[in-house]
Amino acid sequence: MLLLAALVILIVNIATFVAFGVDKQRAIAGARRLREADLLGLAIIGGTPAAFLARRHFRHKTRKQPFSTMLAVVALMQAGAIAGAGWSVIEVGLQA
Repeated sequence: MLLLAALVILIVNIATFVAFGVDKQRAIAGARRLREADLLGLAIIGGTPAAFLARRHFRHKTRKQPFSTMLAVVALMQAGAIAGAGWSVIEVGLQA
């Protein structure tokens, strides 16, 4: 189960990185862009690490507001969820 979850997260992160790259290339070409909501959606479902990495790698959407703020909020919420889940596991272990 843990391996499957890791595989899904890996796939989502690869898709997120590629999506940022595609959007950057479309921006350069003056072509139709990906919606910011789609890019944020990929981050929400687990692609946040790749979103931050892609922004830096492609130099894309680094100063865009409110996109940058929204991505930071997603990251903070995910960090809080991970911390909460970790705390629950520790708490259960201490009660056993």
